[in-house]
Amino acid sequence: MSERGVTKQREGVVRTNGMTKTVVVELERIVLHARYKKYLRRRTRVKAHDERDECQVGDRVVITECRPLSREKRWRVSRILNRAATGATAG
Repeated sequence: MSERGVTKQREGVVRTNGMTKTVVVELERIVLHARYKKYLRRRTRVKAHDERDECQVGDRVVITECRPLSREKRWRVSRILNRAATGATAG
C-alpha cells in the first residue's frame, strides 16, 4: 500500500521502558463500528528501539517504521514530544 521511500509515523505513549534500548509504545486509534455507528477506542502496543535509552514511562513520542531490528521490533523512536510529569516534589 505504501509507496517506496514513504515511512509510517505514529504518535503514542511510552508504557514500559524496562528493557535495554527498547520501549513499549501504546498507540491509540478511534474506529467507527460498522453496525452501531459508535466510535470505539482501539489500542495497539508495539516495541520501539530507543538508541539513547532516554524515554521514560508516560512520555509522548513519535515512532517511525524501520527494518526489523529483532523478532518483535519494527519501530524506532524518532523524537520525544512531551516528557512525562514527574511525581517527585520537594518538601
